[in-house]
Amino acid sequence: MGERRTIALVDPYGAVNKLGGAFRAAGLDCVRVQSTPQVPPSYGPADLSGYTANLVHDGDFDAMVARLAAVRPIAAVVGSELGVEFTDRLNEALGLPGNGTALSEARRDKYVQIEALRATGLPTTRQLRVTDPEQLAHWHQSVGGRIVVKPVRSARNDGVSFCDTPEQSIAAYHHIMSRDSVFDVPNEGVVAQEYLRGTEYVVNTVSCRGHHRITDMWRYQKITVNGVRDRINGMTSVAPDDPDRTAVAEYSYAVLDGLGIEIGPVHLEVMLTAAGPRLVEAGARLCGADVARYAVLLTGESQIDRTAQAYADPERFVAEHRKPYALDNHGGMAFLASPVEGVLRGYPRVHLIEELESCQGVTLRFKPGERLVRTVDDESEPVTVGLVHRDLSVVLHDLATIGYLDGFGFYDVDPGQ
Repeated sequence: MGERRTIALVDPYGAVNKLGGAFRAAGLDCVRVQSTPQVPPSYGPADLSGYTANLVHDGDFDAMVARLAAVRPIAAVVGSELGVEFTDRLNEALGLPGNGTALSEARRDKYVQIEALRATGLPTTRQLRVTDPEQLAHWHQSVGGRIVVKPVRSARNDGVSFCDTPEQSIAAYHHIMSRDSVFDVPNEGVVAQEYLRGTEYVVNTVSCRGHHRITDMWRYQKITVNGVRDRINGMTSVAPDDPDRTAVAEYSYAVLDGLGIEIGPVHLEVMLTAAGPRLVEAGARLCGADVARYAVLLTGESQIDRTAQAYADPERFVAEHRKPYALDNHGGMAFLASPVEGVLRGYPRVHLIEELESCQGVTLRFKPGERLVRTVDDESEPVTVGLVHRDLSVVLHDLATIGYLDGFGFYDVDPGQ
């Protein structure tokens, strides 16, 4: 037998840590690379099981390159958003398959990303990189109506605000610049963008040698809850024959080309407006929230296994990148929102969700005895539910039932604590 190959996974935190298992199943050893000295608390403790080594970057990039070269990886693969640019640097320094560094910033900075795509001629949203409150207020007045204000570098919808007046925009700007991001580092800047109206899609892809494959596509549903506009409370899978799928898919492929994606996973959010698709944002990494688990039940594949294939068996990936899905199921995910705060005693109605015909899993992110807060962002989201069924009507029925059950009465809390 030949020498075992090794893959380096950069910041494989949370649900995307399952990527290591996929590479090991493909016969590769896995080395874990940590791009920062400490794991951001929002990602939880590091899971080092299954890795042959853990290389922690201490600020000396040349030393890290030398340490990584010693284990002779076939490539470095990004895990979480935090490691996107670091992964590009490692692959380029070692001459390994990657996306290069020329467009690294565009794959991470939300403002630079849109401008890079605009330069290719792709339709994009109007935006402003904010330098001061007065400039932001003037731009908001010129655009009119609602705008979106968000950090230039973050994740999980952290710091995203929908603002109807210049005063709200200024308040959102100060809020962002006065706090750290979800990665526990100060926010570097703020971007303001026009508010896009339409239907928003999640497009998860994997690329290899410049060939792109959509592993799963989802359609968001949103509500206004706890004072938060457009809170994502669920999503449904988009079937291959859906009438809107082609337009969203072709636009997504153009985005991947415009961002210089040659290999690896990308998670895109695309708004289908009356004028056509427009990118909300793209992350050059895996989708989180355990979406990959439900994608496998829907189509027979996910970003995780296709990413492993792209590096372990690129010839097969290229040969299969336009192959129809193996399965033809429908699915949905529900993201619940607590309207109450206090020490959680339990979820008295959760069994009603577990009994639904299409229910494939319920994740309780807050456990009894922990303090539950009103849901205003992804970090305060208490429960997620996955639904899969051959019949779309069953999924839609169950998703609507979950929406009815969620809210007051679903959470048993002691408000006095």
